[in-house]
Amino acid sequence: MSGNADTLTKILASIDGRGYGSYKQLTGSYDLGRCRLVVDRVQVDPFAPPSLMRVIVGRSAAALPEDLLSDQRGRVAATDFLTRAASAAAAAIGEGISIGTPGQEVLERTSVALTDEGVEARLAVQLPAAGRRIRGRAATRLLTEDVPRIAAAALLHASLDAAALRAHVTLHRDQEALRDQLPGRGLVAFVGNDAILPRRSGDSDLPLTEGAVPFCSPESMQVSFQLPSGRTVSGMGVTEGITVIVGGGYHGKSTLLRAIERGVYAHRVGDGREWVLTRGDVASVRAEDGRSVAGVDISPFISGLPSGTDTRSFSTTNASGSTSQAASLVEAVDAGASALLIDEDTSASNFMIRDDRMRRLIPAEHEPITPFVQRIRPLYEERGVSTVLVAGGSGAFFDVADHVIALQEYVPRDVTAQARELAETTPQPGSSVFGPTRARIPAAGALRPTGKTKPASARGRDTIRFGREHIDLAAVSQLVDAAQTTAIAHALDRLAELLEQPEPAEHPGAAGSRPTLDAAITALFVRLDADGLESLSPHRGHPGHLARPRPLEVHAAVNRYRGLRLHEG
Repeated sequence: MSGNADTLTKILASIDGRGYGSYKQLTGSYDLGRCRLVVDRVQVDPFAPPSLMRVIVGRSAAALPEDLLSDQRGRVAATDFLTRAASAAAAAIGEGISIGTPGQEVLERTSVALTDEGVEARLAVQLPAAGRRIRGRAATRLLTEDVPRIAAAALLHASLDAAALRAHVTLHRDQEALRDQLPGRGLVAFVGNDAILPRRSGDSDLPLTEGAVPFCSPESMQVSFQLPSGRTVSGMGVTEGITVIVGGGYHGKSTLLRAIERGVYAHRVGDGREWVLTRGDVASVRAEDGRSVAGVDISPFISGLPSGTDTRSFSTTNASGSTSQAASLVEAVDAGASALLIDEDTSASNFMIRDDRMRRLIPAEHEPITPFVQRIRPLYEERGVSTVLVAGGSGAFFDVADHVIALQEYVPRDVTAQARELAETTPQPGSSVFGPTRARIPAAGALRPTGKTKPASARGRDTIRFGREHIDLAAVSQLVDAAQTTAIAHALDRLAELLEQPEPAEHPGAAGSRPTLDAAITALFVRLDADGLESLSPHRGHPGHLARPRPLEVHAAVNRYRGLRLHEG
């Protein structure tokens, strides 16, 4: 169906009061004057997921400054700004229209797109109903008045705060330029002076507005960056190696680590963490009782189990605290993490340390766990993987730390020298502990479970429905948006296809081999870079509301899928 506003109005008048399924007649494209409405998918009943529609404004009418759209980072920031404007306009109208709910992070999204035709907002629209009957007049008002109002408010440069849009794009470009410089400066992360790290409450990601202490770097750790805008920012550089964060309870240790954890993403103006930037391949690791593990080499940490289980290829459907943390750590390193973030509060104590009294009571030959304190230095020296660790109850990590930061009332101090005075010499292993990354090859059909007839789908931020299984991502703490989880759900279906494509044979005429999990995920992200985030979606037109995840979180989802089986041989 194609037509104009009159066409749309007549259709809605003709189906007013009829069964909800008659809304299907709306599928098509309508010229509404200031914008064009495309109805891609109509919900089957009032209780189904909302209908998917696109509202499009021509590029000349939108008149967005081309210099803001001249690079990928500018386009990500500009469309993020437009998404927020559309979300605010939809909220002002009331229930019925959504474009997603962006948080404090600036993410690549499918909510607003820049196409050859123009600027396109992808909306989810709850079509009005009385029971299961169509409310045609309410739908007419929604589609011919409210939707164009959103387009006018959010997609036309003349309606936007032009200075705020430019500042949003400039900030994002500067943030990512600073992140680019971290590896060359030997830094894992940067925490800018005057940053506001505490959040308003445990269930809010908004900055604390009253009583927050602005961050101030210790002089010995201060670094500065020149940015493309001409701005210079200064703050604390977290160097490669082993950094331990200490301090009394409630003095800001975990708050600092949490900010570094979220620093893998850029943040919006006013968040307080705009200048907390972390390398994009840094992974947070914690204990996760009960998670599934498939074929992970945890032998550097756990070996000689009384059961005789081979921990060089460890599998379980119900991991303990120590085995889950060992598996998550190895998975992150094998997936390419350059640094790990670990908080003592969310770790298995027997995985982290083993004190002298326990060593004397239980000899090493009777203890299958080699604690992380004995492996943290080889992990850096052999694999180049740094660690930033919060320790509140033990000074054991002083023995291996390169830097120690103490927090007192949210004020950091460099106490490395004092910590070294307290440290003891820790014998290090004479031979290599960590072997090369183990290639993990999913078995044939590993991501095509029996009985799976529908695409994978997300249930909020924490859960993916994959066939009959639910993949629990609650412990994957750097996953920040439900739209990322939706993207990962679609990524699992695309990975199933990639894993069935053999890698090219080394010699002409020879058979190709099955791809490794890492190779398949790498190929997936190469495709995303080339074809865009919406290429993950199984739908044409409106792709749904997706936000770009990191490869580390896609690895994490696959690794937590209880049906994962590996190819042997």
